[in-house]
Amino acid sequence: MSSPDPQVRAARNKSTSPPPRGPVVAVTGAASGVGALLTERLAASEEVKQVVAIDERRGECAEAEWHILDVRDPAIADRLRGADVVVHLALDLDLETDAAARTAYNVRGTQTVLTAAAAAGVHRVVLCTSTMVYGALPDNELPLSEDAELRATAEATGVGDLLEVERLARRAPRAHPGLNVTVVRPAVLVGGTDTALTRYFESPRLLVVAGSRPAWQFCHVDDLCSALEYAVLEKVDGELAVGCDGWLEQEEVEELSGIRRMELPSAVALGAAARLHRIGLTPSPAGDLAYTMYPWVVSGSRLHDAGWRPAYTNEEVLAQLLDEVSGRHTVAGRRLGRKDATAAGAAGATVALLGAAAVVRRARKARRRI
Repeated sequence: MSSPDPQVRAARNKSTSPPPRGPVVAVTGAASGVGALLTERLAASEEVKQVVAIDERRGECAEAEWHILDVRDPAIADRLRGADVVVHLALDLDLETDAAARTAYNVRGTQTVLTAAAAAGVHRVVLCTSTMVYGALPDNELPLSEDAELRATAEATGVGDLLEVERLARRAPRAHPGLNVTVVRPAVLVGGTDTALTRYFESPRLLVVAGSRPAWQFCHVDDLCSALEYAVLEKVDGELAVGCDGWLEQEEVEELSGIRRMELPSAVALGAAARLHRIGLTPSPAGDLAYTMYPWVVSGSRLHDAGWRPAYTNEEVLAQLLDEVSGRHTVAGRRLGRKDATAAGAAGATVALLGAAAVVRRARKARRRI
């Protein structure tokens, strides 16, 4: 008896082959930003069985199974049944969002996802915060170990929310035995992002506070997604810092960017930043300045020990950031339209200094005229 045609045999083998092994992964915030990139990446991975995408609107990934709902809705537990891992990326860190509403969304959403994951039998939740939680302090080691104390305060944009997410992450395994929580902390994230730190490079001059010791470490969104995938596939766990290897000194940043510095005494810079934020002219509180003054670079040793390596260098990510912000004009954290930027002229240079009382007075008059 002759053997079947090779193509027929291959078809039979394909039809009887077992489904792909690997975890079923649910991703919240899957329709945009990092969530969308990670959803596409996991859906294309042969090591992932299925991707369940959760957001308030449907995204572009056709291979994912979509569920449209708010992550604060307890009904999310039903959508998570059958998932092995949840990656929670539905965080609002938009500079323009009302701070109280942002905190309510971020904290309630994380609480709900952790509780729902435990109820649904999920064994691992991956959360994403930032290396900002370590705090930017003059006595920080270069680089910090991942086990370093989290010394940040809630004075910078969104950091209070991220610290609360970290607290929930530590508490969850005690409240829900059997639930493992991995926290991934990226450095300054670049790649379609808009933060107080990316806006720093939209200014006509780079503000440098006298006597400070800045050190810049970046993280490309693709590297963040690959690190999140490592966590999903349980190639590494615990608290993970992710970013480019090493860091750039302020002088290197200025040389690579071609943007000159504007140096101010600490009291002037911090005082003016606080006043401008208090009267609503800038979205960034004075606490954001600390992250441009002192180092908060991390080693990322756990990912490295697991075999992960960044695909980008700090120099490459900075170049991409500069390309992305080209043509944008930001003064003291406030993005200006083209008309505003042109009108700023000499006054704009003063505002870029975070100039003191005179700047605030002019800004108040300008607001009354609008």
